[in-house]
Amino acid sequence: MKGSYVLLIELGKDSTIKIGKLGDITFKKGFYAYVGSALNGLEQRIERHKRSDKKMHWHIDHLLKYAKIKDAFYRESNKKEECQIANKFGKLENISGFGCSDCKCKSHLFYGSKQDILKIIDNIDMQNT
Repeated sequence: MKGSYVLLIELGKDSTIKIGKLGDITFKKGFYAYVGSALNGLEQRIERHKRSDKKMHWHIDHLLKYAKIKDAFYRESNKKEECQIANKFGKLENISGFGCSDCKCKSHLFYGSKQDILKIIDNIDMQNT
C-alpha cells in the first residue's frame, strides 16, 4: 500500500533532544502530530516507526527514542500528499524544519492538544491503523 500517514505522539515530559543535523530542540510535554509518506510500503513504514530497535535515519527516529506513538492514521494514495496534509496542521505550533528537509514546508511536526490534533485528522479523512 502507498500513501501518507499521521502519527499521534505523546511526550511525557519537557525534553531537549538532539535531532540529527537540526541539533538540540526543546520539546514541550504533550501531544504531537507527525506527517509522513511512504510510496513503497506504507504499513512497513508505520511499523518501523513503532519499533524501538532501529537505525536513526529520519528526524522522527530521534524524537521517538523519548516519546510514544499513541495512534497512527493513514490515507492511501499513489502520489505524495504529505505536504498538503502538513498544511492542514498550520494553526498548530510547528517544530521548525522538522521532517521537511526534502520539501519547502515549515515543518512536518506539530504540537497541540490531543483533541485539536484528532479533529484535524478527522477532517482530512484518514483511517486509523
